[in-house]
Amino acid sequence: MIEAPQQPDDVAARKAVVRKAALAARAAIGEAERAAAGRAIAALGGEIVADERPACVSLFFPVKGEIDMLPLARKLSAAGVPLCLPVIVAKGEPLVFRRWRPGDVLEDRPFGLKEPPDSAAEVEPDLLFAPLSAFDRQGGRIGYGGGFYDRTLEKLRAKGAALAIGVAFAAQEVEDVPVAEHDQRIDFVLTENGILGR
Repeated sequence: MIEAPQQPDDVAARKAVVRKAALAARAAIGEAERAAAGRAIAALGGEIVADERPACVSLFFPVKGEIDMLPLARKLSAAGVPLCLPVIVAKGEPLVFRRWRPGDVLEDRPFGLKEPPDSAAEVEPDLLFAPLSAFDRQGGRIGYGGGFYDRTLEKLRAKGAALAIGVAFAAQEVEDVPVAEHDQRIDFVLTENGILGR
């Protein structure tokens, strides 16, 4: 487990140190482990969705070493679960979500992201599988520094229930995530080894 530094006092600087260590741990994971993790996430994620019965589920297209979410996407789509993907509208703004299912066209975006086109219907998910850099068992989450999921969860939760599930490799766990006032906590975390904090 990665230990969060106590210094410097600046939360953003502490997050940067933790993020770097967690992403290095993620990058060191081998291909066989990655493939197995994708299958485990599909099985466990499918159970969560069956239990929660959400109206719409947000997934994410994996980039830069994230766990492969496509096995879960295929499983949920085959079960008839409505799916969507997040879309970045502008810096400093919440994400929007557009309807998507495996096989639909995705457009290339900066940072290796792939997003549904503007023609895809805009929806609001009530269950979100969220990417992250690092997490702890108290619901702390470090993203990639843009604050998109913090703003998005704040907006969705102001309207009603929105279950946020972080998705990461177990190697990305931190003992205690540095948290700022604006940070939104996740409800629990899904790793290849199981569900943490539920």
